Formats: sequence, C-alpha cells, structure tokens
Amino acid sequence: MHTWLTKDKGLPVSKNRVERLYYHVMGLRAVMPGKHTSRRHKAHKVYPYLLRNLTIDRPNQAWAMDITYIPMKKGYMYLVAIIDLYSRYVVNWSVSNSMEADWCKRCLEEAIETHGKPAIINTDQGSQFTSEVFADYVIKQDISLSMDGKGRAIDNAFIERLWRSVKYEKLYLYPPKNGTDLYLLTAEYFHYYNNERRHSGIDDRIPTELYLNQAKQAA
Repeated sequence: MHTWLTKDKGLPVSKNRVERLYYHVMGLRAVMPGKHTSRRHKAHKVYPYLLRNLTIDRPNQAWAMDITYIPMKKGYMYLVAIIDLYSRYVVNWSVSNSMEADWCKRCLEEAIETHGKPAIINTDQGSQFTSEVFADYVIKQDISLSMDGKGRAIDNAFIERLWRSVKYEKLYLYPPKNGTDLYLLTAEYFHYYNNERRHSGIDDRIPTELYLNQAKQAA
C-alpha cells in the first residue's frame, strides 16, 4: 500500500503513517491467514529431526505431512496431505475449515489403513503435530516421529513443492467456490499428480509406478 501511494499516486506519505492509519486507525486486515498455518505450542514436546543424512531408498520408509491454506471465494479452508518421500506419491489428503489435531490424526489413520505404516513420519513443529492426540497415536503405531528444525522450511521441501504444484497448476487457475468444489478439484488434481504427472525429482517417473510397484515387490 505504501509503494502504491508513493510511486503510483505520488503522495509524500511515510510507511509508518500508512501502517498507523490502515492497521491501527481503520483496523484493516487481510482476509487470508498469515504464512504460518502451524504454530508451535510451547508446552508440547518437540521431537528430533530424523531425516538428516538419511538415504531414502524405498516406499514407506519416510512420509512427510503438512498443512496449507486455500483461498476461497469467501474466506479460506485448509488442506492437509501426506507424501511418500521416496516416490512423491500422495498417500492421503483431506480438507477442512479448521486445523484440529484430530483431523490430522484421522488423515494419517486412513493412509495407514490403505498403504500400511511408514517407518518415519516427518512434520513441522505445529501444535497439531506436537499434540498428544497426534504424537501419541504415531508412537503407539511404532512409527518414529520426526520434526523439522525451527525456522528450517527446507526440511519439508518435498511437500512444500507439492503445495506449489496443487495451487499453481489447479486451485489458482480454477478458484474453488465452496468446500465441495475444493474437494472435487483437489481430488482431480491429486489423481493426476499420482498417476499421470512426471516428476523431475524422481527421474521423470510417475509416483504411482515408483510407489506401488516397489511396494508390491517388497511385500
């Protein structure tokens, strides 16, 4: 806003004045959430990062799980997904209008019921993942819980690339009108992502081929 007022409108106004008038006097706020969908709860236990220097060479060795927000025509909703780090295969996902630990747990439960258990699941330090509801479930399943280092967004880089793909290749091109529309668009994209889209990070292969074929061989 300050750039627009000064450069486009030629008004001699300071950035501090713009901030005071817009945020404090007028009370204007963005309708979408800030960049951090997951915030750490200081009372919750944080688990060590287990992927450093780890060679990931098979399906279900390590999964990554994260939450992102999706702008809607009115407001926004949340999307959680779990990706197999070896194959980039999305093993499960879910949409919701709130970020609850139980929602994340249910998404993981469904993934395990369909695909079996991973050895490791990696998340950020958000309160949904450090909560007893989620963390206790993971540990009781005999899965190692790994968490990104504070301020290290690159630790979960693979799923961050997934967010960029689903948003720029689908949801920003066809903005969802409501929750049902979001679900259908996301389901359509992830089917394409898993079964048709080639990924440079896995030598231009398709995730389904790499995940399901090798999983069958291992079984």
